[in-house]
Amino acid sequence: MPFGCLALRDGRTYDSMSDVTDKYEFGQILRAKEFCELCLAKDRQTDKVFVCKKFLKKDGRKVRKAAKNEIMILKLVNHPNILQLIDTFETRKEYFIIQELATGGDVFDWILDQGNYTERDASNVIRQVLEAVAYLHSLNIVHRNLKLENLMYYTENNHNKVVLRDFYLSRFENGPITEPCGTPEYLAPEVVARHRYGRPVDCWAVGVIMFILLSGNPPFYDETEEENTDLHNRIIFCRIVAGDFEFDSPYWDDISPAAKELVCRLMEVDQMLRITAQEALSHEWIAGNGASEKNLKDGVCAQFEKNFAKAKWRKAIRVTTFMQRLKNSEALTDSSAGVESSAEAGEGEGGISQGTSDDGEKLTSDGGVTSSSVSLEVTVENTSTAMSQDEGAMTGKEKQETVNVPVGPSVGTSPSDVQDPIIQTCSIPKTVQVEPVP
Repeated sequence: MPFGCLALRDGRTYDSMSDVTDKYEFGQILRAKEFCELCLAKDRQTDKVFVCKKFLKKDGRKVRKAAKNEIMILKLVNHPNILQLIDTFETRKEYFIIQELATGGDVFDWILDQGNYTERDASNVIRQVLEAVAYLHSLNIVHRNLKLENLMYYTENNHNKVVLRDFYLSRFENGPITEPCGTPEYLAPEVVARHRYGRPVDCWAVGVIMFILLSGNPPFYDETEEENTDLHNRIIFCRIVAGDFEFDSPYWDDISPAAKELVCRLMEVDQMLRITAQEALSHEWIAGNGASEKNLKDGVCAQFEKNFAKAKWRKAIRVTTFMQRLKNSEALTDSSAGVESSAEAGEGEGGISQGTSDDGEKLTSDGGVTSSSVSLEVTVENTSTAMSQDEGAMTGKEKQETVNVPVGPSVGTSPSDVQDPIIQTCSIPKTVQVEPVP
């Protein structure tokens, strides 16, 4: 047995805390959550600085599975546009994940700081994202949480290299996936409609990112209702399912036809017809001369500041979507066998389950939201600093034994259940029962 390790009765070997502290010196805390702490870690031998995530096992089974899932995925990937795993430790009480430290800041902030910003700059960002996504897809890995907030530059001095972060929700596509997870504005139609889905959801998300980078606006929005209300979310999701987005003037007047064509192919509603990441890399806007060199900074940055000032994308708030309400209401009438099946679904290894957000924050009873009352809980993160890298969306499976939030009209509710003219106009099928994750 290695020195400093502990062996339990089940035969498993654990690291001791001295193994961790002898190798790394832990410094500034970047973010502290109820059970997930993000801090800097300096290798004592090389003096190199990394970022460390610490998870406390005592905070529950869902937290332990979240840590295991990210470790499993990061151990398998090795790509220049993905923050690499450096080290992992498992003690009797904690998980430690040591990763590369990206210091270049968010792509969003970089755009705001530039004097000149063109389609070519956006094309360079999207190309690198597509290369990383194509690599993940070649390994049958679905990221499931691609968004602008999860992109950052690797170093301050070189803004040519973009890296992906946040692999809490990633999973292997070893069969059709049905569990809903992601950040609302980036969800693909098949996820919203609770259909079986796979790698094409990542390509849809890349399309949303591209849309934002070129116009400063989200493709799906509703300004008539207060944000994060049930009606607001219903309208957004209905538009996603219908693929109802437009190249509004004046924001898209100077955007090249090639860019618009690629956005449309990435955001194709039919996932079977949607362009793949590998195919998109050969598109003329990425590989050719389709990207314009006209300066877009004034228009794009004005919209960025407008939308982000409204906290539509970056404010750390919990959004209980109307999609979960249907599942909760159905849970009230489900048989006990159905409840047990749903509980089993929450134990899959494919990603974080209900009861936690992907930054390691427990859901509390504040506002009536509890770990057993939410079937799709989404966090839109605040990434104003380069280090806040672990907030995002969470998955949507739970035991559904109690419902502490008001049950309202939902996607998939038949007219006989709820008379809601907005929902009746959406061709969203009945909610599919979440299957146990292999």
